[in-house]
This record gives sequence, C-alpha cells and structure tokens, in this order.
Amino acid sequence: MQTEANNQTSIAQLAAQHGLGLIPETITINEIGLDFRVAIATAHNGERWVLRIPRRSDVMPRATIEGRLLQRVAPLLDVTVPDWRIHSSELIAYPLLPGEPGLSIGLDGSLDWHVDVEDPTYTHSLGEFLAQLHSIDHRQVADTGIEIRTPDEVRQAIADDITRVSSEFQVAASLLDRWNTWLADDGFWPATSALTHGEVYPGHLLLTDQKIVGVLDWTTAAIGDPAQDFAFHRVLVSDEAFAATVQRYIEHGGNVGPKFAEHCAELYSISPINYGIYALTTGDPAHVRAAAAALNPEA
Repeated sequence: MQTEANNQTSIAQLAAQHGLGLIPETITINEIGLDFRVAIATAHNGERWVLRIPRRSDVMPRATIEGRLLQRVAPLLDVTVPDWRIHSSELIAYPLLPGEPGLSIGLDGSLDWHVDVEDPTYTHSLGEFLAQLHSIDHRQVADTGIEIRTPDEVRQAIADDITRVSSEFQVAASLLDRWNTWLADDGFWPATSALTHGEVYPGHLLLTDQKIVGVLDWTTAAIGDPAQDFAFHRVLVSDEAFAATVQRYIEHGGNVGPKFAEHCAELYSISPINYGIYALTTGDPAHVRAAAAALNPEA
C-alpha cells in the first residue's frame, strides 16, 4: 500500500514527465472519483494546478471529447471552465480555477457543504448559467464527438438502459412500474434537445459569494434532454427554490414543459440504472454489489 508521501512523489514525477514541476509536499489527493484520481498541487512558480489521473484506459477516449468541447464552450460562457494545458493518456492538468466547490466529499464519504442551495444568489446564477449553456447552437459543438440525441432518442436510450440493467440485476417491481409509467407519458418529454453538462450539482460548481463562477467535469456533456441539468437540483432544494431557478432560466431564454419539475425528479430516480450501467461497464465487484442494492432496495 502506498503511503501519502509515495503518492505525492509518484504524482510529482508524473507531472515532471509532462513538463510540469510541482512541489511534492503541496500535493493533496482526492480518491473519491470513479474515473479519475484528482490532485491539487503548487508548481515551483507558485501557480496552483489541478491534476486528473485516469483510473482506467477506457475513460480517455471520452476525455479527449471533453477536451475538445471545453475549448469550444469556454468563449461562449460567462463562467470559467478548465483550460487543459496538459492532456495525455496518463495525465490531464490545468491551472486551478477561481472559486470554491459548493460541495466536497471527505475520504470517509462525509459531505462538506460550502453553499446554501436555497440562497437566491445561487438559484438565480444556476438558472442563468443553464439558460446560457442550453442556448448554444448545436452546430458549434457537434463535431467535438459528443453524443447527440433527439428527444425520442433520449427516451429510447433510457428504456434500453432499463432493459439492459434489468436483464443483469434484480430490479424492484415498484421502480420498474414507476419508470415505465414515466416513459409512456408524452407529457413529460421535451420537444427539443440542448447542449447539457450532464452532472450539474454543487460538487462540480465553483462559487464566490454563493454565485457560480466556474463549472468542472464535463465528461458527461451531450446534446440531449435539458432537464438532465436540473435533476439533482430538483431533489436537493425546496419547491420554492426550484421554481425560482426555473423562472430565472425562462427569463434568460430557457424553455420548459408543463411537467418539468416532475420530469426532473424522474430523471434523478433512474440514478440506480445509471450506476448499474457503470457497474456492468467496469465489472468491478464492489460496484456490482452496490448497484444491486440500489436497484432492489426492498430486498
């Protein structure tokens, strides 16, 4: 088992191989990420850097797409996004962005909140950011390699994922009934697709005085259902705070359907399906066991 000092030394050596000189003693490591180890360190010139180290080779093709997308969206957004100065099969690194994550996760899994998700400054800035993101012309990012799906294709993909996971895991009947009812109701589903981040939650948002100033981790970005970017927010905040975010979104050009809030909640409810797909993809026994428990909580 590697000690912290050994981890720091190995990361500093990896960075040096890519032309980045780090002070090993300044390196702090976050092991929580499923696809990447993340470290923050100070370079010899005093600049702070973020390093993403892949856990598996299969994550890098998606990372290549993410890197291309970041270059396209950076000048189109008022928030900052990572500027990848180093991108290889072994390391991604970029200067630390301003702001503080709204949520951090301790090594023991504890949650440390750094944002008041009910604060109007936060809810308004979230609505403004999502309106701006979702307004980006698809043609400006389509050739980056991100997944592009029509509303019908998004819906079918969810149905296909449920079918795949159900063939490999025991899924609670109550969950299957809920999801099938949702999928069959045309009133939930959007008429148009939008460029989405895919995992908008406080851990990926950088804030200053409760206002979003930066957005991290665009790995799951796609052209698809705009409600995806509201799903976590829907279950995290009160009805009033959610309505305030949606109202700000609409005021800045966003469009929502009549069952938007309910649709966002249903998108969040399939998190066990998404985790099941991840577990099947990685084949990791620990993830397979955790996914099985999430998919059949009644067992």
